Amino acid sequence: MILKGINASDGVGLGRAVCVREESLDYSAVPYSGKETEKNRLREAVEEFNLRTSAMAGRIREQAGPKEAEILTGQITMLADPFMLSQMQEAIDGGSCAEAAADSVLGMYADMFAAVDDELMRQRATDVRDIRSRLLSILLGAAGIDLSNLPAGTILVAHDLTPSMTVGLNKENVSGIVTETGGRTSHSAILARALRLPAVLSIPKALELIQDGDGLIVDGGEGVVVLNPDARTRAEYLSKQEDYQNTVAALEVFRDKPTVDADGKYYHLYANIGSAAEAADAAKSGAEGIGLFRTEFLFMDRTSVPDETVQYEAYHAVSKIMAGKEVIIRTLDVGGDKAIEYLGMEKEDNPFLGHRAIRYCLDRPDLYKVQLRALLRAGAEEKNIKIMLPLVTCVEEVRAARELLEQCKKELAAANIPYDKDIKLGIMIETPAAALTADVLAKGCDFFSIGTNDLTQYIMAVDRGNAKVEKLYSHFQPAVLRAIRNVISAGKRVGIPVGMCGEAAADPCMIPLLMCWGLDEFSVSASSILSSRAQIYRWHEKDFCHLTDEAMGLSTASGVAGYLKASVDQ
Repeated sequence: MILKGINASDGVGLGRAVCVREESLDYSAVPYSGKETEKNRLREAVEEFNLRTSAMAGRIREQAGPKEAEILTGQITMLADPFMLSQMQEAIDGGSCAEAAADSVLGMYADMFAAVDDELMRQRATDVRDIRSRLLSILLGAAGIDLSNLPAGTILVAHDLTPSMTVGLNKENVSGIVTETGGRTSHSAILARALRLPAVLSIPKALELIQDGDGLIVDGGEGVVVLNPDARTRAEYLSKQEDYQNTVAALEVFRDKPTVDADGKYYHLYANIGSAAEAADAAKSGAEGIGLFRTEFLFMDRTSVPDETVQYEAYHAVSKIMAGKEVIIRTLDVGGDKAIEYLGMEKEDNPFLGHRAIRYCLDRPDLYKVQLRALLRAGAEEKNIKIMLPLVTCVEEVRAARELLEQCKKELAAANIPYDKDIKLGIMIETPAAALTADVLAKGCDFFSIGTNDLTQYIMAVDRGNAKVEKLYSHFQPAVLRAIRNVISAGKRVGIPVGMCGEAAADPCMIPLLMCWGLDEFSVSASSILSSRAQIYRWHEKDFCHLTDEAMGLSTASGVAGYLKASVDQ
């Protein structure tokens, strides 16, 4: 039987299923022991949760890395939210035992986050559910899930792979991971990639279809799980596994090499990050700079706006880690599917076309200037920070942002605070308006970076979370390709660098097109650095330009994608 899911972590794993089923957290027999007793029980359970989670984070830091450990330390921050805790205490005041109070409040938050059409928010729902189950486990004195003694050749099958489940995991005995939920950017996927384990996620009813001991093959690249394969199929996948391992080993030769094509032309290969810890990981992975630092992560999982010092320290840390290399930092991109409650953003009927990103920030100069000052200060030492504006649609927005930036420079100069007087200001091209007027916008910008995720969504008028229309969501759509080509051409004409920080930048089938059009900078996830460098290295100009001419003569996304894939795979 073939089961299809999301290809979350590359590689091929063969082994036998170990199904991880949630333990019973039934608290129906727990009596209510009075307000003070229940509040003390809750307080002690939270303290124990924090101690255990800190220890877990330390072990995951050793196993996988600092970025993965932050998933757990973020859970401590979430549970420390005074509003969340006060809601639990109010439930206890109303007659609920500590278990019921924790269950109802955390369940409410999980449902709220899960209802938002954004992968980041759904990650937070996963975090809250993990907090809920572990806090209830502590209150009930349950043993918890232990994966420290798995047999060799284990394929883990679970509803979700939570960070707490990976603690103590002997990855040498695990050949693959299968879950019923999660996407490519979910915690399950992040942890699987960090542990270098093939993973296929979001297989409906996996725990019903798969039983303990079943033979499994996990193809993380194709997003396929083979249930109880025959001998011939096993032999085919063993060969594929060997090929994949050889390919990964061969990529190591590119770790310390410059990013050049077959003719010796240089390109910039940068990384997309959301924290200083991810910057360190990117540097180790061979990134030549940071093409996108998403600052909204600084504002999430908090109950108030991070002040100028907090922001300065975060930006400065990345600047120091990448000393001598460019760091492009995107200013606050909130709204749409990234609502932050304490910012007081009003609910909108169509938030993706509403008061978000640069629009919101320009209407909140009090908030925006704090971030701009922090960025100016953070760039004073290394002079490697560049500021990028999200969701720009017109020249007026760029001019307004520049005016605020100049005000911040004057304020810092008056206070005798060091700052980068020559900091560069550019924009993220992710709207049809910006793509169509790129020639006009280029005259007032120091650089462009193309965000293909939103650009594709807006050009094709497609909600990428809607399964009924997601087939239209492709950066190989002729309309999207022409927009990208137009943006790069506009930047070239006025002599500003043009980069790309959307998912298309790491697509091996897109890379030759982007090279032909003159893209200067590719910004990808840290895990895609070596494979992207290897792709760039293989192409001669005469070959990638011939390929591009042929591809741009095709009229459908499927035709373009099929032609490019066949050419790249040769």
